[in-house]
Amino acid sequence: MSSIQEQKPQNDLEAADTVLDETPATAAAGAAAADTRPVRSWRGVRALLVRLHFYAGVFVAPFLLVAALTGLAYTFTPQLDDLVYGDVLHVEQSGRQPRPLAEQISAARAAHPEGTLASVTTPPGPGDTTRVVLSVPELGEKQRTVFVDPYTAEVKGELTTWWGSTPLTTWLDDLHRNLHLGETGRLYSEVAASWLWVLVAGGLVLWLGRARGQRARSARGVLLPDRSARGVRRTRGWHAATGVWIALGLLFLSATGLTWSHYAGDRFGQLLDTVKGHAPELDTALPGAKATDGGEHAGHAGHHTGQDAASADPAAFDTVLSVARHNGLGGKVVLTPPADPASAWTVAQDDPSWPVHYDKVAVDAAKGEVTAETRWADYPALAKLTKLGVQGHMGRLFGIANQILLAVIALGLTFIVLWGYRMWWQRRPTREDRTTRLGKAPARGTWRTLPLPVLILGVPAVAALGWALPVLGITLLAFLVLDIATGLIRKARTTA
Repeated sequence: MSSIQEQKPQNDLEAADTVLDETPATAAAGAAAADTRPVRSWRGVRALLVRLHFYAGVFVAPFLLVAALTGLAYTFTPQLDDLVYGDVLHVEQSGRQPRPLAEQISAARAAHPEGTLASVTTPPGPGDTTRVVLSVPELGEKQRTVFVDPYTAEVKGELTTWWGSTPLTTWLDDLHRNLHLGETGRLYSEVAASWLWVLVAGGLVLWLGRARGQRARSARGVLLPDRSARGVRRTRGWHAATGVWIALGLLFLSATGLTWSHYAGDRFGQLLDTVKGHAPELDTALPGAKATDGGEHAGHAGHHTGQDAASADPAAFDTVLSVARHNGLGGKVVLTPPADPASAWTVAQDDPSWPVHYDKVAVDAAKGEVTAETRWADYPALAKLTKLGVQGHMGRLFGIANQILLAVIALGLTFIVLWGYRMWWQRRPTREDRTTRLGKAPARGTWRTLPLPVLILGVPAVAALGWALPVLGITLLAFLVLDIATGLIRKARTTA
């Protein structure tokens, strides 16, 4: 029987220390003294969690650290944008009525005749500029946005934007999503999101499972570190208690990050297809008109380059905006010209702050009437949760409070990672004849001590998780292959 089963620790913290300190040699010696077969018990589950938490922490923590630091920087992009681009984003409130959109668009096109008119975004507030978005072929998927003072129709400047984001926000967004490495770089963020919930859940089980520990009998013992502890126990206290405080936030970021990741995001999209959980699509086809290629969805993103957009009459923007306002679309809206004669104009609300506004209408400018609409109230529950989750993840849903909460979570995760590596260093042997740079890894072979029901149910459950979260499955398989190879090499050296 292994040392875990031979000795009865005073609490599960000591049990965890026993697991970490155990070596294959001591485990084999203990087993030989009692029984050559491993004893299966629920203590084996904890031993496996310790090993999984250790290795996942060692190898995945660098990805989490980068995600935390880049996410922290992205959190405050609204303030950074105001600091860097305030002269084009904002204007003085003169108390006058805004000039017609047609006049503002004409001023923007006079200053920037290049490209085609893709869309116009009305000011979010009385102190903001109107955004005239131009599709310029040489910019690729990005756009040229001209900022116009709505009260004077004076052009304040222009920026190269991406989905409405400024160059600074776009740069920080790419840094957080893919480290500016394109699709290959997206793997880093998906690895972080895939393993984050595993580390959080495993850490909570290990910390809260100290049922026989004196400190676990009170909420204080779970939520606060033991300030009287020293060495690795003190570090572990800070590591675990901080994790408890921000656990829900970390699980939220993991789940929402996975929904728009590459591989897990595809799986989530399949789920939405199956349960019909996608947001409703706006039908932009004009009644009775003959549809042309791409007519229904050509204006989906608001950045198309259809022939109708190129020749859109600036005066029509005022007509379409008036119709949309009459049909309940207040606040900031994005007006997109039709892609072809068979399509309607699109007017979409774009207000990510709670309570959100995402209503859309299709407008026939010639008749001055709405031909189709989608309302936020009609979104399926999953579509609403996905949309709200994304906005919360980006710090937009609850304004500055949302940003501060994300910053606290990012800083907390940063310290958790650093404390984790410090624990690894503190666990190193310090005797003169056994000095090493780092602490020993948890003992191998813990799966042999798992109860049979756990194995029978756990294997297919892990396989299903690997399918749903492909990056998690592949990296876990890589860990197992590496672990097996390491064990075989050590065994060969021992028998040689």
